[in-house]
Amino acid sequence: MTPQTRPNVQTISPYIPGKPIDEVRRELGIKGAILKLASNENPLGPSRLAVKAMRKYLREVSQYPDDGCYLLGKRLALHLGVREDQLIFGNGSVEVIDFIIKSFVAPGDQVVMADQAFIMYKIAAKVADAKATMVPLKNFTHDLEAMARAVTPQTKVAVIANPNNPTGTMVSQEQARDFLKKVPESCLVVFDEAYYEYIRRTDFPDSIRMLADHPNLIILRTFSKIYGLAGMRVGYGIGHPDLVAAIRKVRLPFNVGLMSQVACQAALDDVKHLEASRQMNDLGKEFLYQQFDRTGLFYVPSEGNFILIDPKVDSDLLFTELQKLGVIVRPVKNYGFPTALRVTVGTMKQNKRLVRSLKTALRALRKKGS
Repeated sequence: MTPQTRPNVQTISPYIPGKPIDEVRRELGIKGAILKLASNENPLGPSRLAVKAMRKYLREVSQYPDDGCYLLGKRLALHLGVREDQLIFGNGSVEVIDFIIKSFVAPGDQVVMADQAFIMYKIAAKVADAKATMVPLKNFTHDLEAMARAVTPQTKVAVIANPNNPTGTMVSQEQARDFLKKVPESCLVVFDEAYYEYIRRTDFPDSIRMLADHPNLIILRTFSKIYGLAGMRVGYGIGHPDLVAAIRKVRLPFNVGLMSQVACQAALDDVKHLEASRQMNDLGKEFLYQQFDRTGLFYVPSEGNFILIDPKVDSDLLFTELQKLGVIVRPVKNYGFPTALRVTVGTMKQNKRLVRSLKTALRALRKKGS
C-alpha cells in the first residue's frame, strides 16, 4: 500500500498551466508556426538589456546566487520608492503567495478570495488545511463589499487580484480604500498586481502609498508579464518591514537564481522596452475589441494583457479546434466560465491570425453541430 496524502491535499484540483508550444507540436504533428496566446506572456520577449546581462554572467552559474537578492532589492527599492526591508522575493509571485499562507494561516483558519480569480489562492489555502471562502464576482469584477462582509474573526488573509485573472477587470482606488477600512488589522490583505504595469486608468489604487496607513497590506508584483521574463521566475511582495521579516522566515535558501536576479536588474533600466510593450498592448486590445464587436463576440474589456471572450460554445471543443490551426489559447471552464476562453494580446500580426483562426474554428464547430 502506498503512503496516503493528507485528506485536504486529496481534495485539491491542481493548477493546469497553458500547454507549451513543443508539446502541442508533438501531440498534433503540426509543422508550421504555432501561436501561443495562452499564458499572458509578453510577445515582444525580454528586454535586450536583460539578455545582455544574462550573457555576461553565464560563466558564474557554478556559484550560488545572492540569497538575499541584495543588488536586485536595492535597485527595485529605488524604482518603487520603498525601503529594501519592505521587499520579499519569490520564484514567481506565486511562491510569495505560498510564503504568505505558510506564515499566517493555520489549519481551520479562513482565507477570503473571489470565486473566479487566480486558482493558486485556493490551492494554497487548501494545502494549509484552511477554509477557502469564495465570493462570487459582480459584473466580472471583485465584489469588495461582499468580500468585506465575508471576513470573520477567523479570517487571516484576504486576496484581491487587481486586475483580476482571468476577467481583466480592476477595482478602483476608492473601492480599495473602503475595503481596507472595513477589514480588521488582524486580517492580512493581499493586492495581487501582476499586471500593474499595463494599467492606464487613473483611478487604479496607489497601493504603495496605502502601506503607510495599513501595516496589514502586502502587494504582489512580478517580472513575468510586461518585463517578458516569465521563464526566469521572479516575483516579489511589498509590505511593512515587520510583515516582510515574518514572511522571510519560511523562504527556502537561494530561491531566486543568479541569472534571474541580473536579468531583472537590467530589465528595470529598459524604459523603452516597457513603453513599447504598453503601446503594443493598447493597440492590440483596441484592434481585438473592434474585431469582436464586428462579429458579435462577447468579451470583457481588460486592464491587463489578455481578454476574456465568450463565443457561447463549449470552450474545450473550441480550444481543440484552435490547436489544430496551431493557435494555443486558454479555456477557463475551471473558473466557472464553461464557454469562455482567455486570450493573450499579441503583436498585430498575431492578433490578426487569432481573429482569422477563431472564425475558422467557430465555423468548423457549427458545421459539426456543436
